[in-house]
Parts: sequence; structure tokens; C-alpha cells
Amino acid sequence: MPYFAKLFLLIFCLVLLVESRKHRRRRWTNQLEVHRASHIYKKNHDITKNRKGKTEQLLRVDDHDFTMRPAFGGPAIPVGVDVQVESLDSISEVDMDFTMTLYLRHYWKDERLSFPSTNNKSMTFDGRLVKKIWVPDVFFVHSKRSFIHDTTTDNIMLRVFPDGHVLYSMRITVTAMCNMDFSRFPLDSQTCSLELESYAYTDEDLMLYWKNGNESLKTDEKISLSQFLIQKFHTTSRLAFYSSTGWYNRLYINFTLHRHIFFFLLQTYFPATLMVMLSWVSFWIDRRAVPARVSLGITTVLTMSTIITGVNASMPRVSYIKAVDIYLWVSFVFVFLSVLEYAAVNYLTTVQERKEGKHREKFPCTCGIAHSKTIMLDGNYSESDANSLAGYTINQMVPEEEKQEKMVVHLAVSNESNSSKKRGLKGHVGLRIIQNTHAIDKYSRLIFPGTYIFFNLIYWSVFS
Repeated sequence: MPYFAKLFLLIFCLVLLVESRKHRRRRWTNQLEVHRASHIYKKNHDITKNRKGKTEQLLRVDDHDFTMRPAFGGPAIPVGVDVQVESLDSISEVDMDFTMTLYLRHYWKDERLSFPSTNNKSMTFDGRLVKKIWVPDVFFVHSKRSFIHDTTTDNIMLRVFPDGHVLYSMRITVTAMCNMDFSRFPLDSQTCSLELESYAYTDEDLMLYWKNGNESLKTDEKISLSQFLIQKFHTTSRLAFYSSTGWYNRLYINFTLHRHIFFFLLQTYFPATLMVMLSWVSFWIDRRAVPARVSLGITTVLTMSTIITGVNASMPRVSYIKAVDIYLWVSFVFVFLSVLEYAAVNYLTTVQERKEGKHREKFPCTCGIAHSKTIMLDGNYSESDANSLAGYTINQMVPEEEKQEKMVVHLAVSNESNSSKKRGLKGHVGLRIIQNTHAIDKYSRLIFPGTYIFFNLIYWSVFS
């Protein structure tokens, strides 16, 4: 038994020794792997740092304070500007503004960014480097909304040349205010301006200028607007003064727009003219047809009111009279006067009929006829209808020159005896047919069209 116990103890010790060696070997292997991984990480980290250091060292970004402008404390740094207009998106009369998409480019020299180069080639960067260097703080004066396009990345380009010259380009959409004058609307031309200026630097620190004069402004030949014809683009510059900060250089992009008139001819002028002409139709309608003439007058007045309301709804509420207002309101007055004209005709006709009725009562005219009946025909009867009355004959009771301006049919029936009644009604009928037209209608047929044509000649000669 002691022999077997000693053997078992020996075997157990050998097993412990083997396991301890395996454990040491595993521990040593893990430490070696960790050391290798740490060495590789440090090596890679150093490579990235060295590459970054080479780029920054080439442009010397860390060697200078780019919060200050180039040549700080010296003369003003010149910054050239040129613009390429990509599109003129919209013109709003109600908001008095315009929206434009453009490429804005700045040119200046910063010796702090100069670098040695054997081939004199420039280096191009995106917007990430812009945040580390100095760039001009140009903004749009009177801008309502603006943004730099960021699809798929920020549309910013920075190009640095070995001698320190820098080209900084952005793609921007801006909505800016445009003071419009609508006194000649819609026969008007508008001039709008997009103004550029440094926000912080006065003319003593930064001098903005157009790089190539008028050639600094380029436009796309495909630019077009639905309501306007773009006549010209041009550039100007001058100083702007602020009482609290001083003088600043300001650049202007000016463009002139001429409005297309054909749309407004179809939508406004032609309908208004037709309504005025339609109101003249009542001068040829029988003055006894009261419903027809009154309905026509009221319809034309309401239609003109609708046209005026529609035009003003799409325009800003300006405090002066526009050219289209003159035309529409004069047309409205012509339509309204045609209604008043019929009111005058109807009133004078009623007064004349009363006088004639009193005159007939005082001086009845039987003209040798036993019984006389007078039938007043309204405007629904014509001369042919009066002639077609069966059993009657037409007799001119008065000469032609004494006809009054109304339709009166005198039916004269003679009965000589009771025996004649049994045989049937045989007599003589006298009809006096008088044209149912008032003198005011006759004059209105000439005065209204002539006056309106004269107004149109003056209007289009002044505003066109």
C-alpha cells in the first residue's frame, strides 16, 4: 500500500508540473499577441499622424493664426469676385422678391498658404479645409433666404496655388428683395439687384471688386421666365456707409426684366373690352323690354367687378394706381353708364307717355268712326305682327313726320246698324306703327363706342 501511494503522489506531481507549464506558455503567448497588436496600432497611428502632418506642414496650417486676415495690420486685402448665374428661378410680385441660383467665386492671395512645387500645379480641396483657413465673409444684402447646396456633399471648392493665390467657389441659391414699381403694370419693366458685401471688414481691411469688370458676370443662355423677358445683366459697385461701423465695398448684380403682355391681353384686357361692347347691345334692344335690358346691364357690371377683383388678388396692395387699374375702372364706368342710360330712357319714356295720355283725354279723335279702340303694343310685338291682325285694315291716321316714338295700334271699328252685327263684323281699322326707339338710344349708339375707342388710343399710346 505505501508503494502504490508513493506512485500515485508522483503521478499527481507530474500532472501539476505539466499543467503549470501549459498555463505559463498560454500566458506568455497572450502577452506577446497583445504586445504585437499594440505595436501595430501605434505604428498605424503614427503613419496617419505623419501623413496628416505632411499635408498640414505643406500648407503650414498650424504655423499661422488664420483667425486674422492676410497681411493683418497692413493695407486692405483685395478680393476679386466673379459670378456665374445658373438660373433665375422665380419672380414674385406679391412678395416683391426673386430667387436666383449662382456660382459665387472669390480670388485673393494668402502667402501663409504658399507651398513649394516643382511643377507649379495647384491643389484642390473640398469644404473641410475651408473651416481651418481664412476666407472672405461675404454675405447677400437684403437677402430673405439663402443656402449652400449640400447634395451629395457641400458644393464648395477650394483651390490653392503654390504662390498663395486662392480660388474659393460655392454654389448658392438666394432669395433677395426687389423693390418693384407697378405704376405701369402690366406694361412695366423691373430692375432688380443682388448685392454682395463683407460683413465684418470695412474698406480699410478688405477691398471687394469685380475681377474682370462686366465680364465677371456670366449667365446661362437657357435662362428664361414665363412672364418676363430678361433684357440684360450688368455689374456695378460702390461704397455703402453704416453710421456705427463705417464704409464697406458693395457689389451689385443688376438685371432688367420686361414683362410679357400677351398673357394679360388674354386674361384681362380682352374680357374687359368684350364686356364693354356687350353692354352696348342694350342700345339696340326695345326700350319696352325692361327685363332684357336690366339683366344685361347688371350682368356686365358684375362681370367687370369679378375681373377687377381677380387682378387685384394677385398683386400687392400698393397705395398708387396701376395702369391696369385705369383700364379696368374706365371700362367699368362705361358699363355702369350704359345701365344709367337705360334708366334715363325708361324715365323719359314714362313721362312722355303720361303727357300724351293727358293730351288724348282732352282732345279725343274719332275721325268719323263710330267706335274707336286703341291697343298699345309693347316691345314683344313687331310691325308684321300688327299687320297680321285678321279682320282689320291699316289706315294711316297721321302723317309720317308726326309719328311719335312708340308703337301704337289704333283699331277703328264702325258699326252702322244692328243688322250689320248679325252679318258679321265689318269695319275699317287704322293702325299707326311708330318705331320704338328713344333719341338717347340713337345718340348712345355713336357716343359710347366713339368715346371708348378714343380712350383706347390714348391709353395704348401712353403706356405701350
